[in-house]
Amino acid sequence: MSLLQLVILAAVQGITEFLPVSSSGHLILTSELAGWPDQTLKIDVAVHIGTLAAVMLYFWRDLWSIVSDNLRLPKRGHSGRRPGRRLLFYLLIGTIPVLFAGALVHLYAGDALRNPTLIAATTIGFGVILWLADHYGITVRRIEHMTLGSVLLIGFSQMLAIVPGTSRSGITITAARIAGFERVAAAHFSMLLSIPVIIAAGAVAGWELHRTGDAQVTGDAAIAAALAFAIALIAIWFLMQFVRRSSFTPFVIYRLLLGIGLLAWLYI
Repeated sequence: MSLLQLVILAAVQGITEFLPVSSSGHLILTSELAGWPDQTLKIDVAVHIGTLAAVMLYFWRDLWSIVSDNLRLPKRGHSGRRPGRRLLFYLLIGTIPVLFAGALVHLYAGDALRNPTLIAATTIGFGVILWLADHYGITVRRIEHMTLGSVLLIGFSQMLAIVPGTSRSGITITAARIAGFERVAAAHFSMLLSIPVIIAAGAVAGWELHRTGDAQVTGDAAIAAALAFAIALIAIWFLMQFVRRSSFTPFVIYRLLLGIGLLAWLYI
């Protein structure tokens, strides 16, 4: 991989991993438009590590709550409430459906879903659904109001993110808005839910890399991880600040323009 290709792909991954615009779709389209081959497994693992480190650093308080509440024994006179335990349970429940769907696609579909026309359709379609959910959804709930039913809705919706162009963050935010969560809470839980998903995806790519016998860390991989980390951290901060003051409409408009532009490029 050339340095330019490495920098661009790491930047695209870092920017789009947590924004509701589909990182997998952007990576596929970037390579398609530039005429590049898909990035190697080594780069896949590296950018996963970078984006994982970014989201864990940004939400370190939530992770500390999970760790401390699950390791601490109940104290005498304590109410017994451990929000970290509850949050861990919900994150695990919300992750199970996409792990099941991902395993099936990995075993039986392969690269069949990496199709530009499909990406254009999902980019437009799920963008419209995000706008409807965001525009008409009620806004009354925060993360502490999460229930098993809302987690299952968000978790099963995340299965759709297996299809490139859907956007994992986009579909989980859409489901959270349908369930009545505030924009900030929807984005917050979506990014927390990305942690086990990124760990699982990175582990699969890492295992495949190990099987090839090419697991040695290289300069390319280190650069990709560092770039993905720095850019993803900025993207997370931007999204969390943006949704405090605005709706998801600008992202919807971007998705519509991208999808229409892609269809025009393919068929005109």
